[in-house]
Amino acid sequence: MALEDAKTQVDTAFAREDPRGLSFENTFGGATSFLRRRYTKDLAGVDLAVTGVPFDQAVTNRPGARLGPRAIREASALQSPDPPYGWGFDPLSEFTIVDYGDMAFDYAAVADFPDALSEHIRTILAAGAGALVLGGDHSITLPILRAHAEAFGPLSLIQFDAHTDTWKDDDMARIDHGTFLYKAVKLGLVEPARSVQVGIRTENPDTLGFNIIDAREVHENSAADVARMIRRIVADHPVYLSFDIDALDPAFAPGTGTPVWGGLASWQAAAILRGLAGINLAGGDVVEVSPPFDTTGATAIAGAHVAMEILCLYFWNRRAGR
Repeated sequence: MALEDAKTQVDTAFAREDPRGLSFENTFGGATSFLRRRYTKDLAGVDLAVTGVPFDQAVTNRPGARLGPRAIREASALQSPDPPYGWGFDPLSEFTIVDYGDMAFDYAAVADFPDALSEHIRTILAAGAGALVLGGDHSITLPILRAHAEAFGPLSLIQFDAHTDTWKDDDMARIDHGTFLYKAVKLGLVEPARSVQVGIRTENPDTLGFNIIDAREVHENSAADVARMIRRIVADHPVYLSFDIDALDPAFAPGTGTPVWGGLASWQAAAILRGLAGINLAGGDVVEVSPPFDTTGATAIAGAHVAMEILCLYFWNRRAGR
């Protein structure tokens, strides 16, 4: 960055006049908006709203994912001065992307949370914007799916995860990050035959009809082959992509509530996500980043990169002329 630019720089999270463009600022200072996008509640003309959901009251093991959105935003500043590598276009300059801030909710009124989250996402979608959500534990995906299914119909789901999250739970009032997908199927929000779970490496005999590419199969095939498998399954159906950070091996993402060895390497996840370019992506999330269990910040960095890849996937088909 030129010296004169450094002397005149402003905190673009607040002072940016044009919502498009890169942010040539000190990555170690300023507000921690996602990719140094403008913080705003004004969705007029917005193409994609990034929003945080700091909720982790549905975990079965270690908490801390409520701190995930803040950590992911902070880690994303490392990417903010540059267009995403290898995509061949710059969504930060071509599209209007804002940081919509975190969802506000009463942490003590847990039973009210799911409906409030669905309404939060409905507001974004009703404005004509897409939603990229930073979690939070994986239970948040169910209310998000509800809002998306209302807008797009039953969805295909691409889920990167160590766990299927399809454990039986017919009590729809329970909030549990390990049963959200069981409920999504029973509620008709997703179509298992058109959906795929990637990186699974824990036992759950009832797959509910989901296609599964487990961690071993990922390791035994190339990332390009895995991406082709996924694309064949979802075809051109509207798809929601949910990335549980524990899909990555704990060596790459130790800061999560239920780490399981034998997972994906970060390079595998990056290559698979890149290979999904062209899917009909309706929205996505990154969940289960728990900063207290990772003093290095590597997990949040991985989460920020995953979020950027989802962002690029969202805009791949929306570029002019495509």
